[in-house]
Amino acid sequence: MISEVRTRFAPSPTGYMHIGNLRTALYSYLFARSRNGKFILRIEDTDSERYIEDSMSMIFNTLKETKLFYDEGPDIGGKFGPYIQSQRKEIYFSHAKKLVNQGDAYYCFCDKERLRRVHDEQKKIKVPPKYDGYCRNISNEEIQRKLELGISYVIRQKIPKFGFTSFEDEVFGNISVENFSLDDGVLIKSDGLPTYNFANVIDDHLMKISHVIRGNEYLSSTPKYVLLYKSFDWKIPYYVHVPPIIKENGKKLSKRDGDATFEDLIKLGFLEEAIINFIALLGWSSKTEREIFSLSELEEMFDITGLGKSPAVFDVKKLLWLNGEYIKKMTFDEFHKNALVYYSKVIKNSMLDLEKVSELLHTRCEKFSDIVSQVDFFEELKDYEVSLFIHKKMKTDFENSLSSLIKILQIVEELPKWNEEILKDKLVDLAVKLNVKNGVILWPLRVAVTGKAFTPGGGVEISIILGKEETIKRIKIGIEKLKNLNHFLI
Repeated sequence: MISEVRTRFAPSPTGYMHIGNLRTALYSYLFARSRNGKFILRIEDTDSERYIEDSMSMIFNTLKETKLFYDEGPDIGGKFGPYIQSQRKEIYFSHAKKLVNQGDAYYCFCDKERLRRVHDEQKKIKVPPKYDGYCRNISNEEIQRKLELGISYVIRQKIPKFGFTSFEDEVFGNISVENFSLDDGVLIKSDGLPTYNFANVIDDHLMKISHVIRGNEYLSSTPKYVLLYKSFDWKIPYYVHVPPIIKENGKKLSKRDGDATFEDLIKLGFLEEAIINFIALLGWSSKTEREIFSLSELEEMFDITGLGKSPAVFDVKKLLWLNGEYIKKMTFDEFHKNALVYYSKVIKNSMLDLEKVSELLHTRCEKFSDIVSQVDFFEELKDYEVSLFIHKKMKTDFENSLSSLIKILQIVEELPKWNEEILKDKLVDLAVKLNVKNGVILWPLRVAVTGKAFTPGGGVEISIILGKEETIKRIKIGIEKLKNLNHFLI
């Protein structure tokens, strides 16, 4: 019987928060909250070679930005601290010594050169590389002599040579491994610091972690953790291994391959809420048709039974859709305030009604960083390909586009009041009079005033925002482009 659910997120300070790491934090947080438990942050910094400056503050900031607030951690304390592994060195060493004294671990004095030769030989005969047990049974006298001489050593776990080690995973079910296949892994390195495999077991026990949620890349190492728990006669926590996140080509996500981190997604214009919602669905299902959840809703309904075994595909199109849905849910004022930052990058015309621009964009924007390329034409009409006037669906070609623009120009110049409703009615009436579909009139106008095929609104709405004078100027440019085609005769 579990007295209290306690989960942990234990990242290494080795750079930005990658998506797999953030998902682990999210699932650990959600499970704790769904069970009225505690969520703990622990920093695993014993690999000094991989440490990156300021990584710890990045971890703190990301969890705060995503509202994954932890109950105990390095910066807020707690009764099971310290929560930074490099500050717990003596704790690990004393536990390793206990294992040595009871025969479940041993000193290993093999140098790197010997270990390399052993692995090379194993590679030649196609044997899985692992320590050959050379120091496993050296006498206490020999150990003492080497220690007194100051010979460098590590402490290794003494894996039983026979039998099987089994454990129950909440996602993958019963896992059983032959002990002979396991390596006598290092517990304490030559610098006196623990390996991840040892430290995480000691910390999880001392911090009373009830459920260990992590990626399934640790599934193969878990039997060694189970053996450590048994050596100490400690209760084994519940293990929850989640499937990997892969790209659409089947490869695993990797920062090394340029795949986006959380910070990258934010810079690309994705919202924190949308990212969290998206990541929650990478390997977990609510067993409903819903796909949009607030963090508080996820806290209520998250359950381990919703986790799958198959790899989760990082679908960028789905993330874009989700982000667009979150943008639509913003109030107009919220959207406009955010959009102004991006308008300022390309729109300098102070006479332009930017609120009207936001009215066009609010329901058509998938991410804020797209705004720059969506609105740059408001400031200046850039040169564009005349081929844009051809649109099969709209049934436009060079000839009818020119004819439409000439007639549109006359309507615009004679329009008594610059009004969207009046302009649209006049253009629709023109289509009826010419017995053509509306697109034959409206498509050439859109291209002429924007120079683009894809715009946040139609030609009429955009013309009203641009103003009568600028609209006339741009229509005339379109007419000249079409007239100047060598193969087209007036």
